[in-house]
Amino acid sequence: MSKKSKINLSDLRGITNIIADATNNITDLVEEMNKRIVHPPFLPSTPIQHLVTNISNLTFKSIRLTTNLVSGGLDKTLALFNPQLGIDISTEKKETTLAVLNGVVGDYLQETNNSLEKSMEIRYEGTALSFDSSEIKKTIPKVNGKILLMVHGLCMNDRQWKYKNHNHGNQLASELNYTPLYLSYNSGLHISSNGQQLNTILEALSNAWPVPIEGISIIAHSMGGLVSRSAVHYASKEQKKWTKRLKKIVFLGTPHHGAPLEQIGNYIDRLFKLIHYIKPFARLGKMRSAGITDLRFGNLVDEDWKDQDRFEQRIDDRIFVPLPKKVNCYTIAATIGKEEKELSSILLGDGLVLPKSALGQHKKSDKKLYFKPSNSHIAFETNHMGLLNSLQVYDQIKAWFSSK
Repeated sequence: MSKKSKINLSDLRGITNIIADATNNITDLVEEMNKRIVHPPFLPSTPIQHLVTNISNLTFKSIRLTTNLVSGGLDKTLALFNPQLGIDISTEKKETTLAVLNGVVGDYLQETNNSLEKSMEIRYEGTALSFDSSEIKKTIPKVNGKILLMVHGLCMNDRQWKYKNHNHGNQLASELNYTPLYLSYNSGLHISSNGQQLNTILEALSNAWPVPIEGISIIAHSMGGLVSRSAVHYASKEQKKWTKRLKKIVFLGTPHHGAPLEQIGNYIDRLFKLIHYIKPFARLGKMRSAGITDLRFGNLVDEDWKDQDRFEQRIDDRIFVPLPKKVNCYTIAATIGKEEKELSSILLGDGLVLPKSALGQHKKSDKKLYFKPSNSHIAFETNHMGLLNSLQVYDQIKAWFSSK
């Protein structure tokens, strides 16, 4: 039987705020569309056209005023109730929904202090760890010095490492005696922001670990690999101690040099801006999160996005971050094709990430990530999500973890 959680009053207030903002944004969009239809480009506007626009503006202002009044009233009313009251829902469904919401608009949730934003946590069997030695011992009865951290990707959560009744982390922990930990985070934030947070909490975790640490290993899926690389980069700059214990990182389908879907999304943004009547719809594309736009090139550091419009056309001018030294780095790319040179492999890859990006390959030598040939693997006839439950992938990871 699946565990039950609650949609509590805090969640309901967060949902109310999102609905209000969405209504106002749609109103703005319709208003702008109305102006573009009433006032065609390159033609003078008549008094009648101006009158129509003025009347319409009063209607749109009324909609916004009503929306804000209703939203504010609901929020104040909900605040009066017992915060423990709520609606039962399966924990898995609630976590999955919040993960998707955070991935798509996580930066908005943070900016508006919305209660639906996920905070970064390291979890063991679904329980968030407190960075206190005695508490860690209570949470993990069989704690040992071999830490395995699993880092999920965009719009996902720590529970989704279990995919079709298989979990790489738990299986490795069982067979090779690791303590499996799972990161949970808001994947809609900038990758560098999550990288810096991860750097901070890994330092706190390693300082509080109740037994001597033999080593830290990371398995990261998709965006999680970029977050992990960013964390190591900032840890090296700040000379954090946890990186001295870092032994291995395995990247699964990580878009080291960007993902096609976000690159296509940016082209669509630019196309919408060029056509008068659909230009207002460009604002819908701009609702996607900072985490998603970072996937255009695979941004890892603040300098890649600060003081820039993340939706504008740009060349790939991100700061190059090499693979960490003294850490064994491995990468697995997936492709739905049966062989590397098959057209579907070249054009589609695993459906979300192309093999060259996942393998760290780049046409410019100063942007290449130099994985050893023995540390690279391609999983054929496997899609992006299939990386999570492929036994072929698991066997390769296990072989790398078994070697010294």
